[in-house]
Amino acid sequence: MSSVRLLSGADAPAFRRLLATDPIAYAMVSERLRVVGVGSALGAEVWGWFPDTELAAGLYLGANVVPVAADQEAVAAFASRARMTPRRCSSIVGPAGQALPLYEAVRSTWGEARDVRAHQPMLAIAGPPSVAAHPGVRPASMSDIEALFPASVAMFTEELGVSPLVPDGGAAYRRRVASLIQQGRAFVLIEDGDVVFKAEVGVIADDVAQIQGVWVEPDHRGRHLSESGMAAVVEQTRERFARTVSLYVNDYNHAALASYHRVGFVEVGEFATVLF
Repeated sequence: MSSVRLLSGADAPAFRRLLATDPIAYAMVSERLRVVGVGSALGAEVWGWFPDTELAAGLYLGANVVPVAADQEAVAAFASRARMTPRRCSSIVGPAGQALPLYEAVRSTWGEARDVRAHQPMLAIAGPPSVAAHPGVRPASMSDIEALFPASVAMFTEELGVSPLVPDGGAAYRRRVASLIQQGRAFVLIEDGDVVFKAEVGVIADDVAQIQGVWVEPDHRGRHLSESGMAAVVEQTRERFARTVSLYVNDYNHAALASYHRVGFVEVGEFATVLF
């Protein structure tokens, strides 16, 4: 008889095998598993679906909810349990064929999303970039935070439609930016004291690095800065963190897609993001 239950540390090897079926798509969950584990006091919940005695699918429940290797039957099983609990996440994200059906199955109790980004090409590059890297792009240092923080706020607000300054005045988000700097995972191009290009290595797991927070200062857009900037980020990320560099982007952002393709990224899947 099939069942859904909370995974424990004993289930971690089986869950890792599911994550390994698509290291790029499940990189964020893999990183969280490496940092806090499954079933630990600090870890987010991970549910498992057992159609028989073997783990066949998972559902990561943190600030983001991410389905893992979930087919139609698994999604229905997870949704049945999820509808019995209030929504605590800010988004459902993951492969579109899993994330969108899960949202449809829980929306009656979790509520309507404020935005559904149903088609987000997942891109990856596993070799040198196809364009020259900008020589000025470098890892940020803590002395850059006063310039980087407002650029990060602008990127976040533009991308997600809400400000990270609410409700705590930006204290938590500033800590996030500082943590990325301290880990060497924030890259910047600064001209005349202002950040004109930035990107972050948001996730590192299983030789995959996921780039997030890509932003070009509005007055510098249209100058192909995103191409040379991303080429520099790819080069330095592959040298320091992981051989495969990935990201996902909204399908309607034609300029960004064209830019990433020129850098050498190719499409390897499709994501979807449901924002609450």
